[in-house]
Amino acid sequence: MRKTKRATIVDVARMAEVSAKTVSRVVNNEPHVTEAVKTRVHEAMRALRYHPNVAAQGLVRSRSYLIGLVYEKPSPSYVVELQKGALERLHGERFRLVVLPVESVTEREDEIIALLRSAALDAVLLAPPASDHAGLMAELREVGMPFARISPTRLLGQGPSVAMDDVAAAQEAAEHLIALGHRRIGVIKGDPSHAAADARLVGTMQALAKAGIPLRTEMIESGLFTFDSGLIAARRLLALDPPPTAILAQNDDMAAATMAAARERGLHVPEDLSVVGFDDSDISRVVWPPLTTIRQPVEEMAYKAMDMLLHVLKSEPGQGPELGDVQLAHELLIRRSTAPPKAD
Repeated sequence: MRKTKRATIVDVARMAEVSAKTVSRVVNNEPHVTEAVKTRVHEAMRALRYHPNVAAQGLVRSRSYLIGLVYEKPSPSYVVELQKGALERLHGERFRLVVLPVESVTEREDEIIALLRSAALDAVLLAPPASDHAGLMAELREVGMPFARISPTRLLGQGPSVAMDDVAAAQEAAEHLIALGHRRIGVIKGDPSHAAADARLVGTMQALAKAGIPLRTEMIESGLFTFDSGLIAARRLLALDPPPTAILAQNDDMAAATMAAARERGLHVPEDLSVVGFDDSDISRVVWPPLTTIRQPVEEMAYKAMDMLLHVLKSEPGQGPELGDVQLAHELLIRRSTAPPKAD
């Protein structure tokens, strides 16, 4: 099978009836090119299916046009939303996204720094728990690599960041169960290396304390933000005597696992057990019954963080406004997995 010859900048220039240098100026968004010429060049590029070589542009400008996204073992749906938000903001930009999953930010900090350097990135987005890692941020500053933080819980004021109030969100979720009449409320915590896990526990404890309800240690189980870890934790909670009438899981994957554990014991959700999740990920809408959850605007946070990072990359050093910490709102979505408890 004969391969179609790839269009070149010379082909575009010939079709648009301009010089190759003019095509280059249009591609690189340089000034002093009329709108009529830009239109002709873009039409020729579309007709020829010509795509600029980002690597070649990087050599000219001493840039790779690559932005990394660092995350550690989150739920699959969380990763998808991170990438969707970042990629949506990059639409129409010459920068490209490089996804960099890591095993453990805490245990492999040196390896991660080496990875970022070898990837020749222009900048990096840090998702939890990397967004709360002081050592990693210090290293990035030392090597002069711009970064923006997604959903940090600690060390605010250290570079541009976008987050939501995990404490307030968890408190609202717990208050919903309390308002329904629940008093035996279990909690499945997330990965202890994520600062959000502690913040969400604080919010739950504040709601319980406000209502005069003690949170006993046996009512708290630890997970890792994964379905399997949530299943193990939920089985332990439901084996208590008496078991909780409601369980707050710190993400939707663990909440879905809690519903599976309830079915194993012949329990019905929400008649025998109310379940609340966190994130409003895809799984919260496909399980039955649909999951009451906190909508964490992950996609919007990634979009805004990428926008802030592009602002830094496009600004001259020392110019432009100082970018700080942005907080987005959460939302409690009440679906069919919560109801008043049965009378004892």
